[in-house]
Amino acid sequence: MIGLFFGDTEFPKIIVNKIKKLKKKYFIIDLSKNNKFKKDKNSYKVYMGQFGKIINILKQNNCKKVLFAGKVSKPNFSKLKLDLKGIYYIPRIIKASKLGDAAILKEIIKILSQQSIKTISSISFNPELSLKKGNYSKIRPTKDDKKNIIKAIKILNKLGKYNFSQGTVVRNKKIIAIEGKDGTEKMLKRCKSKKFRNNGILVKFPKKKQDLRVDLPTVGLKTLKQCKSAGLKGIVLKSKQNIFLDKNKSINFANKNKMFITVQ
Repeated sequence: MIGLFFGDTEFPKIIVNKIKKLKKKYFIIDLSKNNKFKKDKNSYKVYMGQFGKIINILKQNNCKKVLFAGKVSKPNFSKLKLDLKGIYYIPRIIKASKLGDAAILKEIIKILSQQSIKTISSISFNPELSLKKGNYSKIRPTKDDKKNIIKAIKILNKLGKYNFSQGTVVRNKKIIAIEGKDGTEKMLKRCKSKKFRNNGILVKFPKKKQDLRVDLPTVGLKTLKQCKSAGLKGIVLKSKQNIFLDKNKSINFANKNKMFITVQ
């Protein structure tokens, strides 16, 4: 029996569809904002502060392994519904939240580990969603593109281990933007240029010392379209440390718009 801790985004739906196809037994701990999984008979709506309820659900289902997927946003701690175990654990969650949303998940993983519950990779059932090293489009990075890529990777490597940035945009060997707390989409909107078209790159790598079981950099067709709108030429990911949605549609879009998708 696998326990699925699901937040927002489309990734959790892909996981549960695959698990159903594999005929694996599962249940969902629904941490999404709007109870996205209420129609699933195996779903439990739980709030961040209800650790007693979470642990009871896991024990009732004899669950020893869990998986986290989807965005779990920082809650309003003053409005959380706390049970007794929630009151005990919430100071740890509040402390972790100061380091970003991913740190909240890490702290929950630690709490579950203390209950002898193991967290597995978010792509355990969907390894096909993670791209290996190679070029996935007809267009390949030029010498100038490669210089931009080297610059972007150097910048990401210099960021502190608690920095929330997974991405950066480089154009003409200049840093145009570094991903903030508001995410990739808003960063790309800031990069729009009337002067440049098909120039510059987006690099999305995991954060330093990131727990690769959760919060892998995620891109897809929507990201490609945002890059196109921002006047960028390509996307660069790290081998087996990414989640790539809408793969075929994304590759077709890249080829049609003379963009590249490369994995290092």
